[in-house]
Amino acid sequence: MRRTRRWATAGVAAALAVTAAGLVGCTAPGPARPAASAPHAPVRDSATPSPAPTRDPAEAFADQRLANMTLRQKVASLFMLHAGGTDGAALRGFSDRYGLGGLILMGDNIPASPEALAGQTAAMRASDPTMPPLIGIDEEGGDVTRLPWDGQPGGEELRGGSPDATRAAFSARAALLKQAGVSLNFGVVADMTADPSSFISDRVLGTDPAGAADRVAAAVAGERGSVLSTLKHFPGHGETDADSHLTVPTTTVSRAQWEARDLPPFRAGVDAGAEVVMFGHLVYSQVDAAPASLSPTWHRILRDEVGFHGITITDDLRMLQDTGLPQYQDAGANAVAAIAAGNTMVLMVQGADTDPAALIDAVVAAVGDGRIPVEQIDADARALIVLRHSMTKEE
Repeated sequence: MRRTRRWATAGVAAALAVTAAGLVGCTAPGPARPAASAPHAPVRDSATPSPAPTRDPAEAFADQRLANMTLRQKVASLFMLHAGGTDGAALRGFSDRYGLGGLILMGDNIPASPEALAGQTAAMRASDPTMPPLIGIDEEGGDVTRLPWDGQPGGEELRGGSPDATRAAFSARAALLKQAGVSLNFGVVADMTADPSSFISDRVLGTDPAGAADRVAAAVAGERGSVLSTLKHFPGHGETDADSHLTVPTTTVSRAQWEARDLPPFRAGVDAGAEVVMFGHLVYSQVDAAPASLSPTWHRILRDEVGFHGITITDDLRMLQDTGLPQYQDAGANAVAAIAAGNTMVLMVQGADTDPAALIDAVVAAVGDGRIPVEQIDADARALIVLRHSMTKEE
């Protein structure tokens, strides 16, 4: 998602392990260590019961919250939507009205100063301090900058420097976001292209797979501990020069070509500990005829072959409607398809013509008639409860 250009030109992972097996990137095991004798090891009386294992408080919290939620509340928590303005109380009211899991800040949500934004986001989180909504933003630097006081470079400048420079830039940017009360940054562009005519060209962190991978990993490392990192736009926007805000870009590259060129930066970001992956509205026709954001096949590849078990989210679903293609004009149907495909969360910068309640209703109906398993909704809602609760520990 882009929507606004540079301001000057126009305007944890650990908690996720509760619901997933964890991220890839384990080192190879070392040589087997011989069993050590333990002549002085204490001998436990067989009659003495073993101490009960200590339960993770986040897990207990998630179980309790989930048990007290209706199906509609669970479904609503899978949506991150947008409301305009800088009135924190009004934004909180919008979130509370629908029970949303998150809000995305766009250019029209950014006040004049960091202090004002911090006050605004504090008000947005005030309804439920134990499980506040996720507050997301697109803060890449360069052409996609929401905060006018973020002077750190973006991809176009960083790809000419070292990974250390990328890490420093993203660390400084993440510190600004944390101070402003933003919890989730859609800021790490893991797309790769050497084609200057590509829509994504001026935003990528590398023009070759290895260079992009090194800087993507560095960006994730820089954000660690300050904000949740998002890799975008899986499976990779660099294979086409088309703009996904205007059409559904399509490429005929093979699976093998994708693995060699586009996968390495995403794999590096996953290995580095990124908590979120954003799916693009991109068709790789040799893999699936559906856009990746609506494709169970691409979600399976990310989960089972890349090894990512964190939060997945769509790019702005409004973009599909904006293509004008008839098959994407029903916003509710798009939301159903996105969740059925495997997205944990749906992101949408909806317009005045889109009723958030209708989006939620559509997914609830899909659960009711079996198109989406209720177990999937429970798992997704629980993962987001854990994530949202974990963010309160970072403050």
